[in-house]
Amino acid sequence: MGRVHALDVLGDPVRRRILELLAEGEQASGAVSAVIQAEFGISQPAVSQHLRVLRETGFASVRAEGTRRLYAVEAAPLREADVWLERFRGFWEQRLDALGTELARGRRERRGKGAGSETGSEEQ
Repeated sequence: MGRVHALDVLGDPVRRRILELLAEGEQASGAVSAVIQAEFGISQPAVSQHLRVLRETGFASVRAEGTRRLYAVEAAPLREADVWLERFRGFWEQRLDALGTELARGRRERRGKGAGSETGSEEQ
């Protein structure tokens, strides 16, 4: 599967939410379906379709345990998406570094003003 295809799969909010649920650990399809139906107001067959897409694209695996079908996250396609996103990571890391610098400057300025006002009140 190509990286862009991985992002197409992740572009759907229902599939992202299913993956969030599966990230907590292996889940029965019925449990996943109940949460998704409640949160998104979609039918059980619609949830099953999203689970099928995740399974067929390699984002999730399924195993049978008696009559239950247990789903789990598969990391490989997520790594592919992460590799693709890596080239853009510098954009937000630079901004976060700049934000950290500004926050530190603001803390220093507040401490400086706080010390000055304390000194001023002592002189009175």
